[in-house]
Amino acid sequence: ILTDPFVPCGAILAEHISLPSVYFLRGIPCGLDFEATQCPNPPSYVPRLFTDLTDHMTFFQRVKNLLFEIPNVFLCNFAFEPYSKLASEFLQREATVQDLLRKASASVWLLRLDFVLDYPRPLMPNIIPIGGVNCAHKE
Repeated sequence: ILTDPFVPCGAILAEHISLPSVYFLRGIPCGLDFEATQCPNPPSYVPRLFTDLTDHMTFFQRVKNLLFEIPNVFLCNFAFEPYSKLASEFLQREATVQDLLRKASASVWLLRLDFVLDYPRPLMPNIIPIGGVNCAHKE
């Protein structure tokens, strides 16, 4: 099933009918894509959005980066709670969005990013970067 995991209804359906998933995404809030693919994402090294930091940070910049990460834990639980309830009711077992995406870690993730515009990040073998800035020379 080709789906965007930002709204995890496709992941719930893929789990229900036992089909592999192909995720086509730009990014998921709260770093769920990092957690689902078990990709390293330490806040002391990977800059967070809206911090204007680079990958070369001082100690206090790393602390600032960590402080920007703390609210994501609470916002993520709040934002994806309705989908966790929907998955639990539909699949008739306890399920969270994280669990559904984690089961899809063997699936293919098509990531629409370009490291020219986005922060460099580690990628797992099943993550394929596509898209990005493609400029052709015009005469």
